Amino acid sequence: MAYTTIKKPSDYFNTVLYTGDDSSNRGITGVGFQPDLVWNKTRNQAFNHYLFDSVRGAGQLIFPNDSAAEQDKSAEFISFDSNGFTITQNAGSLGINWSSGNYANWCWKAGGTGVSNTDGSITSTVSANTTSGFSIVKYTGTGADMTVGHGLNAVPKMIIVKALDTGTDPWWVYHASLGNSAKLRFNETNASSTTADYIWNQTTPTSSVFSLDGANNGSNANGNNFIAYCFADVKGFSKFGSYTGNGNADGTFCYTGFKPAFVIMKRTDTSASWFMKDNKRDPFNPAEQTLAPDSASSEAGWGTGDDIDLLSNGFKMKDNSTYINASGGSYIYMAFAEEPLVGDNPATAR
Repeated sequence: MAYTTIKKPSDYFNTVLYTGDDSSNRGITGVGFQPDLVWNKTRNQAFNHYLFDSVRGAGQLIFPNDSAAEQDKSAEFISFDSNGFTITQNAGSLGINWSSGNYANWCWKAGGTGVSNTDGSITSTVSANTTSGFSIVKYTGTGADMTVGHGLNAVPKMIIVKALDTGTDPWWVYHASLGNSAKLRFNETNASSTTADYIWNQTTPTSSVFSLDGANNGSNANGNNFIAYCFADVKGFSKFGSYTGNGNADGTFCYTGFKPAFVIMKRTDTSASWFMKDNKRDPFNPAEQTLAPDSASSEAGWGTGDDIDLLSNGFKMKDNSTYINASGGSYIYMAFAEEPLVGDNPATAR
């Protein structure tokens, strides 16, 4: 059996950088596929994070760092294209093509236009890529306990949910390392909580559905629309795990089985930001440049003390910052591959 079914990870996930030029209808290329999810962030300015996906439609915007309702920005983010996406000049409110802006874009391939899924107790609209273990799921809440089909044919290890119609509900996160009673907020720094109001109905996702508690309006309000991003482990491509910090500059090592292209980590036993690292903003070790999904801050806003090395088989903390490697601290992570450890396209050292 092959080590991995994905010989070239950049066919399913890729990071693309660009510098704004304030030009009209500008195509951003180099993604390598038509993306179904684009996450955009200005690196050198405190602009919001932007998320666009093919299920909600190009230009329909939500903010990972904010609880705001979905906004129509189709005049500024115009289309998903065969090798990237098209944006307009910096005339609107986004600042997505500001002439002095440096931008990072993390792009995923799902299954194109969403289709109806009846695996759950309600019908969902799903764009799924079973090869890469990623799906985009849109559903309408019922206010009662329910299950939602995700289309992965594998058990999700991480699920991120956002209400689209209201601007008061946070982003809710399920992570398998924390269990089905725990919840995190993607747009906030809160520690993991297992208090009442169980988002996931204290039920572990299956290979076909995830469960939602009827008592939580932030993930299941009656008549409201929601979006969920679902991720499964795929050997040699993606990993969703946990680690314990050791408080040393020679920090904890996390084995992923591939050379990471992108890592997000979060301390879960106390309040701390989510941190994002990738191989394009830092092509050589250590990976120093930090952005946080819960904050609009630029890279410069995070200072020093959170370096990691992206290695051929995982990643290693190189600082003792409370954000990534406090002694005894509990952390979760999500990681996607640049290259698998072994196979037709084996990883090499950075």
